[in-house]
Amino acid sequence: MPPAIESYDAHQILTPGSGYLRDYDYSLNPYVGCAFGCSYCYAAFFAPPERQASWGDWVQVKRNAALKLSRLRRPLDGKTVYMSSATDPYQPIERRLELTRSLLPVLSDRGARLVVQTRSPLVARDIDLLQRFKQVCVNFSITTDSETVRRAFEPRNPPIAARLDAAREIADAGLPVAITMTPLLPVENPTSFAHRVAETGASRFIVESFSPTAGRFRGGTGQTALELAERLNWDGAAYEQARQALIFELAPNIREGEAGFSPG
Repeated sequence: MPPAIESYDAHQILTPGSGYLRDYDYSLNPYVGCAFGCSYCYAAFFAPPERQASWGDWVQVKRNAALKLSRLRRPLDGKTVYMSSATDPYQPIERRLELTRSLLPVLSDRGARLVVQTRSPLVARDIDLLQRFKQVCVNFSITTDSETVRRAFEPRNPPIAARLDAAREIADAGLPVAITMTPLLPVENPTSFAHRVAETGASRFIVESFSPTAGRFRGGTGQTALELAERLNWDGAAYEQARQALIFELAPNIREGEAGFSPG
């Protein structure tokens, strides 16, 4: 069943960087909620309490986002913008609405430095606009090498092969790509997985385990995902074994956790 789509006029479109994103000047979320509804998603923590249980079943559209961004009086030249911190900017509805696409020319024309975080191959549609930035990076979320695992943890997500192909297309277009294996889900063959992500042409790789913390600026991994990981024997030892293999294969271009998401 497709998610319920709502729209509203947002009071602001840029949020000052803080917490995990404190090295950024701003984060930008064109949408609220997320149709991908990953079982481990920390962003559900930031939804209103009455909507957390239905995370993945609704998406709110900031219909005035492009207008708000174009009317900003503050300068963006050289400012770092992370899109997005609490949703995917390439929601399925983005294919029709082109909301995120409408924001890219405004950001590039005003000289912003942009990092796009997504798991959707739809981002390749906007290569022409991403090429207009002086500094940009597409962070592609690819969390496992197993379609069985993906369907268990991320059943509404695009297939792994489609994400790898899109990451390769973007890198082939001359745009920097980072592969974010965060959180790293159960992996069938870490060495083979490392080779597959490296073959995309990505210049940076990031690995991280589930997030156990919850607080004002960062939520923790959902209980459903933790229980599923336990059933699949994805414990600290299994993660560490996969992590070491990935680091061995992808060094020196792999970082861990928060350090991997820095703007530079």
